[in-house]
Amino acid sequence: MPVAEALRILLVEDDEDDFVLTRSMLGAQGQTRVVELDWEQRFETALRAIREARHDLYLVDFRLGERTGLQLVREAWERNPPAPVILLTGQDDYEVDLQATELGVTDYLVKGTLDALSLERTIRYALRQHQTTLDLRRSEERYAVAVRATNDGIWDWDLQTARMHYSERWKTLLGYDQFASHRPDAWFELVHPDDVERLRHEIDHHLAGASPHFESEHRIRHADGSWRWVLTRGLATRNGGAPVRITGSLSDVTERHNAQQRLIHEALHDSLTGLPNRTLFLNRLEHCLRQHARQPSLGCAVLYVDLDRFKLVNDSLSHATGDRLLVALARRIEQVVRPGDTVGRLGGDEFTILLEEISRPEQAAEVAGRVGDAMAVPIDVDGRMLSISASIGIAHTFDAEADGHELMRNADIAMYDAKAQGGGRARTFDASMHRRVLERLSLEAQLREAIVEGRLRTFFQPIVDLRTGELNGLEALARWPEDDRSVSPAEFIPVAEDSGLIAPLGELMLRNACETLSRWRTRGAVAPGVTVSVNVSLRQITEGNLVEKVRAALGDAGLPAANLVLEITESTLMENPELVSAVLRELLAIGVSLHLDDFGTGYSSLTVLHNFPGGTLKIDRAFVADMITRPESHTIVRSIVGLAHNLGLCLIAEGIEGPEQVAALAALECELGQGYHFARPQSADDLEAGYLVPRPVLRG
Repeated sequence: MPVAEALRILLVEDDEDDFVLTRSMLGAQGQTRVVELDWEQRFETALRAIREARHDLYLVDFRLGERTGLQLVREAWERNPPAPVILLTGQDDYEVDLQATELGVTDYLVKGTLDALSLERTIRYALRQHQTTLDLRRSEERYAVAVRATNDGIWDWDLQTARMHYSERWKTLLGYDQFASHRPDAWFELVHPDDVERLRHEIDHHLAGASPHFESEHRIRHADGSWRWVLTRGLATRNGGAPVRITGSLSDVTERHNAQQRLIHEALHDSLTGLPNRTLFLNRLEHCLRQHARQPSLGCAVLYVDLDRFKLVNDSLSHATGDRLLVALARRIEQVVRPGDTVGRLGGDEFTILLEEISRPEQAAEVAGRVGDAMAVPIDVDGRMLSISASIGIAHTFDAEADGHELMRNADIAMYDAKAQGGGRARTFDASMHRRVLERLSLEAQLREAIVEGRLRTFFQPIVDLRTGELNGLEALARWPEDDRSVSPAEFIPVAEDSGLIAPLGELMLRNACETLSRWRTRGAVAPGVTVSVNVSLRQITEGNLVEKVRAALGDAGLPAANLVLEITESTLMENPELVSAVLRELLAIGVSLHLDDFGTGYSSLTVLHNFPGGTLKIDRAFVADMITRPESHTIVRSIVGLAHNLGLCLIAEGIEGPEQVAALAALECELGQGYHFARPQSADDLEAGYLVPRPVLRG
């Protein structure tokens, strides 16, 4: 079996860590082609490497010091690069996406959502899309050459006698052994009804002297009854300026026309679902807006549809199953929209719907409702009944005038608002949503600055032995800088997760926690066995260097691995069970402990336990808070305790606020607890001054 040529990729990335991560992802899949990766950090050296034209594909980071990846693309090629270009960026920016599209960039990826599988798929699709575009361009070039060279069937029209002559080849091309009629109308009667008026006009246009020659592509009926695409060309002979005859040729271009139409279709449609892609969707949107400008009473609306938790389907089942689910959902959406509406797929799990000629905004909401209902019905994929919901954003032209890009952006913003409300719903864009987006971007910038400058504070909350009342451990928690405005973790942690800042934030908390506990141990403020717990995100695990960073933090702080606990949530373990479990086992091997946080709140809590290699569960505060007043909560806590003990696991109850809860949990033999009853989260200095004194913690 012949070995495919190596795929030569140039990565333009100024961050060495991102280069290492990208190289790792490119090598993580079983490639059918060997990847040769070249790396350039600087704008100028990257430009020289690009001009050598040695690479099959370019991965370009948006941020290149003081310059940008878009500037590099513009300076290297201006537009229409000779090889696929994929732009990498740290955050989703619609304006950057639009600029990249205009410059001929093949695709646009957000680093925070990138993994090895999606990168491999994107590269594969980019190469195919680029090849499709090249094939179309070459087809057009071959067609231009054929027009000049072809002289298949000859026809001659004597304008003075109104008689036509056809060569034998002309008749053969159309399947006629004999074509007795010499009337020009007999020719026009063979032409497709939708094309004949245009053909007549083009001939008359040439005869009037308005064009140097006549050329028309149209359909004509073959003797077997089928319609054939032909190219008819002609040139008039004149006498004193007046046309006396026109002579020309007819070429059968059916195969070329059909192939060209297929190439055009592939260039304008999503290869998986067959739906219009971004280019065609935006083209139809602009057409709709032009019509709206002429007739303001006929509005336009865009629906942005994003599937909720689709990544879980891909990761837990397979990408092939995810693809079949996308195809099935695409067909469902098509069935519930109105005739004439456009359903498109922008990529991933994002669909768009264009509603034309609507007279009131409620029509958009009605269509969104039908789409949501259709999505909610379980669907059979590969023998599995899958249930999925969608977050839908709506933007229309009734509230304010907007161009196509603004309408798409507004629908996207409304979709994220629907997702922030819990998903499985539709939201219509209003100005307040845009303001919230701007506020979120501002908060992200402040958070990034606080992380870089190390100004985020680390608070600690005690974890207490419910049997003895002694301090067992401390949980490290991130808090906003003291001198800035008050921002709760509930506000900035989701921003960190969405923007990819959760990884550097987590590393900062890890280092601060290790250094603080090591300092307390040295001073004798805590017992030797006291641990510190640090939350770990999925992003930190999938980046591939968590174990090394934990080793470094422990080594720099001089803290034994046995005194460090890493906490993960059920959702983190479910996102990519095999990868996460493998990393967790590596962490256990270096001596740290693992806690499973918020147990009982996930979709598959019992399934999670099969993939969790740690030794402790944390009971979510929602169950603990109500266990005294609600019998069902007490029953849930008792069941979790019993399950954990049967599996040989230890338990920590979160959110303990009163002595009654302490007594009830102790009676159930729950080992550890934390909450306001013992102490609120405090800074290291406050905790050391008011809590870490040589005395046992008082129980309720």
